[in-house]
Amino acid sequence: MSAETLLGPINDTHERIGASFADFGGWSMPVSYSGTVAEHTAVRERVGIFDVSHLGKASVTGPGAADFVNRCLTNDLAKIEPGRAQYTLCATETGGVVDDLIAYWVSDDEVFLVPNAANTAAVVAALAEAAPPEISVVDRHRDYGVLAVQGPQASDVLTAVGLPTEMGYMSFVDADLTIGGRARPIRVCRTGYTGERGFELLPLWDDTADVFEVVLAAVTEAGGLPAGLGARDTLRTEMGYPLHGHELSTEISPLQARCGWAVGWKKPEFFGRSALVAEKEAGPTRRLRGLRAIGRGVPRADCEVRTADGTVVGLCTSGTFSPTLKEGIALALVDIAPGLADGDHVIVDVRGRGLECELVAPPFVQTSTS
Repeated sequence: MSAETLLGPINDTHERIGASFADFGGWSMPVSYSGTVAEHTAVRERVGIFDVSHLGKASVTGPGAADFVNRCLTNDLAKIEPGRAQYTLCATETGGVVDDLIAYWVSDDEVFLVPNAANTAAVVAALAEAAPPEISVVDRHRDYGVLAVQGPQASDVLTAVGLPTEMGYMSFVDADLTIGGRARPIRVCRTGYTGERGFELLPLWDDTADVFEVVLAAVTEAGGLPAGLGARDTLRTEMGYPLHGHELSTEISPLQARCGWAVGWKKPEFFGRSALVAEKEAGPTRRLRGLRAIGRGVPRADCEVRTADGTVVGLCTSGTFSPTLKEGIALALVDIAPGLADGDHVIVDVRGRGLECELVAPPFVQTSTS
């Protein structure tokens, strides 16, 4: 671990319960505790808890803050209302993506943002540069932790510890969890990054360790496990969810990444609108596709995708072994020009060996967030 690596609010807890660690976005993060496959299976079948406090946090406040955010980020806040959250993108003027993030609409004068760890400063800078004097954009990365409780029994876990669970998908409430005779404020949102029913909890940074311990006890009682970034990655890949730096980047547009649904095309203004509208009208030249390995082998990120005659038509952006399907899967940006369709076979170059794969439309597995 380098001297510059950042530690989350419960690093000591992770060490105590046997986590292995890796650097992710500049933060030391738990990769696994009991093994990625076991943790993945626990989330799909029962419940798991993730510490994702490395995720960024930022507040946008002031008169008309919600309208200001709506003039900057791609999705249309007018489609929701205060008390709900929305997946959205901070685009570049050329149509790439600075980051994908969740926007919590607290009130007309406050929006709370949860971007990715490595991109928080860039998102805050882009918004601050565009903000009028009455709008304040503040990086609050170390003010809050983020815990994700995911799986079919997620509601049972939160009910057991006394937190609310009845809000609709992508809705949130502010609640208190009493620990040691003291109320700990927590924002509870019905969202997640696994495809399962789940919640993301935002306690105060200094309360995160106590909250994690209480919720972990309920997760364990329900037959679940603490889960690390290894399982988080296999779960999100099975769902075809993008990861910035892989399926989204300043060089990969929302249309190419199948995220055009997160763009408010009818809005008159947002970062990168002109470039994205032009790309939509012309049609993107490549698009994110799913790949399922035929036979043994696992496609990986940065592997070339070829047709049977050897023509390079794409590049894998993520690849893993799917614990649910028990086969190799990948996401890849594939050229549209060859006219490849779902069900067609391609060859992925895995370290010089050709791995036959079938093109499919993600997600790879059917789950339910309801």
